[in-house]
Amino acid sequence: MGAGRVALVTGASRGLGAVIARDLASNGHPVAVNYFSVPEEADRVVQDIRTAGGVAEAFGADVTDEAEVIRLVAEVEDRLGPVEVLVVNATGPQPRVPVEELTWSAHLDQLEFFVKSPTLLLQAVLPGMKARGGGRIINIGSDIVDRALPGMSAYVAAKAAQLGLTRTWARELGPYGVTVNLVAPGFIPVERHADVPQAERDDYVAEIPLGRFGTPREIATAVSFLASDGAAFVTGQHITVNGGHTLGQ
Repeated sequence: MGAGRVALVTGASRGLGAVIARDLASNGHPVAVNYFSVPEEADRVVQDIRTAGGVAEAFGADVTDEAEVIRLVAEVEDRLGPVEVLVVNATGPQPRVPVEELTWSAHLDQLEFFVKSPTLLLQAVLPGMKARGGGRIINIGSDIVDRALPGMSAYVAAKAAQLGLTRTWARELGPYGVTVNLVAPGFIPVERHADVPQAERDDYVAEIPLGRFGTPREIATAVSFLASDGAAFVTGQHITVNGGHTLGQ
């Protein structure tokens, strides 16, 4: 493993995914920048990587759709090479829903991204990883599983399921040299958090032992470590990057 191995990052046209893609590229990985609906944003990430001397291509696909995932992986392998690092980052809306109003559809909306999509992506890249004798699967989770926020039960349940998949797949795929880990960020402000009120931000920071928000780069650094040679013996792990916010939970 290590530098030079193709990395596919889902939901990489903005937010955490874009920073993860840039960081992996800075560490020598050719990066497949997946996007869903705005190619211009993905193209900007690709251009940033190329300007910095890296290798990247943009790939549009709905990673909750089986046929699209199969096509995506085939296109990445055709244009960049076999996928040896898979970063499952794509997400959808995460509305607060009181339990009295919670529907099965609301649960399914979250499970599409955090159970179905990781499963489809893994199944698409796994034959090649097995044939080559190794690979890296890195799920982007959330510390919300530990925080258990009221009104977020569908999201929390799906993220907890994602963690369960991570641990189970690590056992199942270890014999093939495939590591499976999960990075769980805290609240890391990115573009989609622009409307979060300052008072809410201040209350959150007040609960963090390190006394500040984390940065997208700090999440990306954890991902790049798990993709590196230095993490060859790390699997089945849940790495929380939140400044100690959930200590004791």
